[in-house]
Amino acid sequence: MIRLTHALAASAVVFAGMGMLGGLARAATAEPARVVVDETSKRISVVGEGVVSATPDVMRLSAGVEVRAATAGEAFKAVRAAAAKLTKALLEAGVAAKDLRTSELSLGPEYEAYPKVSGYRASQGVEAVVRDLNKADRIIDAAVAVGEEVRLNGVSFEVSDPGALLKKARAAAFKDAQTKAMQFAELAGRRLGEVVLISDEVVGGSHPMAFAGAVAEDKSSVSPGRQNLSVHVRVVYSLV
Repeated sequence: MIRLTHALAASAVVFAGMGMLGGLARAATAEPARVVVDETSKRISVVGEGVVSATPDVMRLSAGVEVRAATAGEAFKAVRAAAAKLTKALLEAGVAAKDLRTSELSLGPEYEAYPKVSGYRASQGVEAVVRDLNKADRIIDAAVAVGEEVRLNGVSFEVSDPGALLKKARAAAFKDAQTKAMQFAELAGRRLGEVVLISDEVVGGSHPMAFAGAVAEDKSSVSPGRQNLSVHVRVVYSLV
């Protein structure tokens, strides 16, 4: 009987940073094989790895506004107005309303010398999901044009539908584990029996890029690049 368990890093796996998934799956060979042979129960446990690579098709822009004023009320009013301007600019540049969300809202005093308050600082963050990367530069330019209140905190990239890529990575990882298990069983003078347990783990996640590193001087400055997704599969076989 086969027991299959999954230990995924998150319910929706995202692939971000300097690049993404897609392309050919491959079995990794650089790492030492992790093999455990249990003669008491006559089982062998092997870890295989599968890797896929692709280009992301979604960008997340982390931005926001920040203002300072003499009173808390003035600061809060000003930051709300600035956030509204930023939101309008993003919508007009091509971001869908459903792809905008408030990520932060803060208001607090600033001190000349504690406890003397010199003013108040307010900030509001906005996260924009850009589903057409051809619009990425235009959307960033539109945000910057809002004014000096705008803060650009970074971008990250994702694959919108990673299911097929995960399937390829799992298949490659299982094949890698099977190849290792057959080799070690043969070296031990045994033969592989049935699979008694399989578990997997997705290695990787979102890696936001610092904005200074993501945007160059030319107009096609934002590039999603590529990134690998690695899946580790542990397979336990009986030995005969």
